[in-house]
Amino acid sequence: MDNKCGSENTSKFKSSGNMLRIAGVVKESIVDGPGIRYVVFTQGCPHHCPGCHNPGTHDFNAGKLVDIKDIEEDIKKNPLIRGVTISGGEPFAQAKTVSKLIDDLRNNSDKPYDFMVYTGYKFENLVGDANETNGYMNLLNNTDVLMDGRFVEALKNENTIFRGSTNQRAIDIKESLESGEVKLHEF
Repeated sequence: MDNKCGSENTSKFKSSGNMLRIAGVVKESIVDGPGIRYVVFTQGCPHHCPGCHNPGTHDFNAGKLVDIKDIEEDIKKNPLIRGVTISGGEPFAQAKTVSKLIDDLRNNSDKPYDFMVYTGYKFENLVGDANETNGYMNLLNNTDVLMDGRFVEALKNENTIFRGSTNQRAIDIKESLESGEVKLHEF
C-alpha cells in the first residue's frame, strides 16, 4: 500500500480561516493518548479503511463547522487536560486549520499541552508532499507525536498502545524532522 498523499483529501473539503469541520469532540479521554486528553475528531477522510473505528467521519460533507476559538476555550476550561489529540477522519485534510488550532493553544495558554495527531498517511509521504497550499509541514511542526499509517484490519491488535493495528507508528516529530529519519516515540 503506497499511502501517497494526494489532492483527494483537499478537493472535497477545504478548511478556511478559523472554521474546522468536525465530527465531534471528547472532552476527557484516557484512550487517545497519555494522560487526560481533549480529543477533536475531524470530519472527512479519503482512506475508508475497512474496519475503521470511526466510519461516520469519512463523509467530507457531514459533521459540523465550528470556530477553533470555541474549541480552544472549551479546552482551557478544564484544568485536568494534559494534552490534545486530533483524530478523524483525516486531520491532514484540514491541515492549515488544525495547525492554527494547535498554534493558538501553544501561544495563548498558560498550560503546556502536548499534541498528538492521528493520520492514515505515512510520515515520509506527508513530508515529501508538503507544500504551502496543503499546510502539511505547518501541522507536522506543531505536532509532538504523530500516529501514522492506515488502519489495517488484518493487523488489528488490542494490545498496541493508542493504536488500532501494528503497522501504525508513534513518531516523535521534532526528533524525526531534526534528524531526517523516523524516530519512534515510546509511551
